[in-house]
Amino acid sequence: MSIRHRLAFLFTGIVSVLLAIFCVLIYLFAEQHRQTIFRNRLRSEAMTAGHLLYGLDRVSPALYKLMDKNQLTVLPQEEIVIYDSTDQLVYESGTDHLTFSAATLKRVRQNKEVYEQNAEREVVGVFFIENPTHYVIFASAVDTFGRESNHNLAVLLGMGWFVMTLLMLLAGGFLAGKVLQPINQINKRIDEINALHLSVRLPEGPNIDEFTQLAQRFNRMLNRLEESFRVQRAFISHASHELRTPLTAITGQLEVSLLANDDPDEMRATHRSVLDDVRGLNRLTNGLLALAKASMDASAVPMGAIQLDVLLKQVHLEVERLNPQYTIYVTIENDSNSANGWWIRGSEELLRIAFLNLMENGGKFSDTHSANVRLMKQGKQIELTVHNTGPAIPAEQLADIFIPFQRGRNSSGKPGHGIGLSLTDRIIQLHQGTIQVDSGSEKGTTFTITLPQ
Repeated sequence: MSIRHRLAFLFTGIVSVLLAIFCVLIYLFAEQHRQTIFRNRLRSEAMTAGHLLYGLDRVSPALYKLMDKNQLTVLPQEEIVIYDSTDQLVYESGTDHLTFSAATLKRVRQNKEVYEQNAEREVVGVFFIENPTHYVIFASAVDTFGRESNHNLAVLLGMGWFVMTLLMLLAGGFLAGKVLQPINQINKRIDEINALHLSVRLPEGPNIDEFTQLAQRFNRMLNRLEESFRVQRAFISHASHELRTPLTAITGQLEVSLLANDDPDEMRATHRSVLDDVRGLNRLTNGLLALAKASMDASAVPMGAIQLDVLLKQVHLEVERLNPQYTIYVTIENDSNSANGWWIRGSEELLRIAFLNLMENGGKFSDTHSANVRLMKQGKQIELTVHNTGPAIPAEQLADIFIPFQRGRNSSGKPGHGIGLSLTDRIIQLHQGTIQVDSGSEKGTTFTITLPQ
């Protein structure tokens, strides 16, 4: 069953039940009102009989019977029964021969008035006092007109309930269709979306309702997917180009080496050149693998407690071991409290790669192949700065240096593939931190990393 039909039936069911309850309440109130009116009329008949038969201006029982039979306002099947103080029947107007027990007579004398209903006949018993004696008078009748009116009301209410239920079913189906119309439009538009048409977006209504919010969130998800596909295509394109270049150079050098009759010195030079290309290819492959790993969901990256100052010193020694010509100056503020103050939660492997990239970049782009690294605290955050005095990064390129395979004009003639900074940026994001760059021709370039402690 479709949602439209379920909504229509649910709407109809709720309204139908509420309408049925309303109709039942109306009938019950009408029946209670009928009983009250008829009870008052029976009480009036009983008191009238008491005053005429035993009051100051009395009439004979025979005359009262004659008056009662010919009275225009007599009730249907009316019966008047009177008992004296000794529980003796002293008057009966009809032929139904209604009898009442001594317990009933006692209850009337105690309560002054009693109301009973036997099938369709209703009875009111009243305690009538006329000095020096008293009487118990019962007036009974059948409310034919009132019951027929209530029966007609019940039929009318039932028919109205049935007709309104059908109308509500039709109205519920129409309203459900109108409400779910945006879903139909969304489904049609979703069918048009595929890997080749990610630019298609869902229609967003003018009203800020649940369907509009759903469309907005879906469109934001499509924006992220489209960006991911774009980055993936760009990544594959650049990676293929970067991998093709060293492979082509290696292939060419080996082919020339095989065809030529070179002397051993030239052969060794060729081998060294090929080895350099292979090392560069290895670094590029490792960088691509690290970038792919850093692009994983943060929940999939194993995290643990890391002592940041110790990790920084280890990376410092590794950079100078791999690049003997580099000089890296590391300053750790409040070093005496480092055992208690430099712990963070993160991935030691990924943070090692990020720090290594920043320090190597600092030494690579500095004219003196030196860089200054400072570790400090800023409130509840830890801040790491890497500064070098090399050529400034153009202002218009500052926003692009964290894009994979994008390199600034200051990197001309420097080895690299444009992966390190994008990898570092992604690693810092995984650790819920930020990275900023500030560069100028006079002050040099400073990278600032902020990590939550």
